[in-house]
Amino acid sequence: MRRSVLVAAAALVALSTAAFAPVSLSPQQPSSWAAALADPVRTAEDRARDEARHTAETLAFAQVAPGQKVADMIMGGGYFTRVFSAAVGPTGHVTAWQPAEFIGFQASYAEAVTAADALPNVDGIRSPIGAPEFPTGLDLVFTAQNYHDLHLAPFPADTASKVNAAVFRALKPGGVYVIIDHHAVAGSDLSAADTLHRIDIEAVKREVTAAGFVLDGESALLASPADPLTASVFDPSIRGRTSQFMLRFRKPAQ
Repeated sequence: MRRSVLVAAAALVALSTAAFAPVSLSPQQPSSWAAALADPVRTAEDRARDEARHTAETLAFAQVAPGQKVADMIMGGGYFTRVFSAAVGPTGHVTAWQPAEFIGFQASYAEAVTAADALPNVDGIRSPIGAPEFPTGLDLVFTAQNYHDLHLAPFPADTASKVNAAVFRALKPGGVYVIIDHHAVAGSDLSAADTLHRIDIEAVKREVTAAGFVLDGESALLASPADPLTASVFDPSIRGRTSQFMLRFRKPAQ
């Protein structure tokens, strides 16, 4: 499929409150993502979800740029894989990781990684959840609404630490690790990941910085005070309208 060329840049997001550190974006960050969002690799369903998911602002927060090497970690249905494919363009590359356990659980996950693998600048990987086979020299590792899955009951307790270590090894010095996930009540233990599919933002910060990363930015862009944070994200009363956090970590340059 022919790649569209990414032209101009998108509106940057710099949302911060007393509880959130200011977002700092690199000078090279594009200011418009219109061409990437309109790319034919993306589905009509993808485009219909862009407003609610603040996709252009998310690309800005993640400091995505043409030519980058990006990994979509736990790619799910491939929503972000497809937009990364368009955003990095023909000179960039996307690695889409679908854990083997997810593929075994649901046929649609296998179909999604197979479809992603067919894109000219995307490679799908299907390694076990505790051993992602990321290539090295990545500019960005990104995961949305799935970091908490590293703490699901069927998986070993050290899964998150193993994955964070793998991400650290895969990123080039100065590379970024972006995590978006559903807020849990502050101070919640990790059982909320299994019961509610949520996780406490502070738990994520502790785990990722313990792997050697430095917190580089956070945003309240996807936060929602209407979410009581106590229902499963799949509960019809809140599904699609959960409060989410956005964190950007950086691998130290040296």
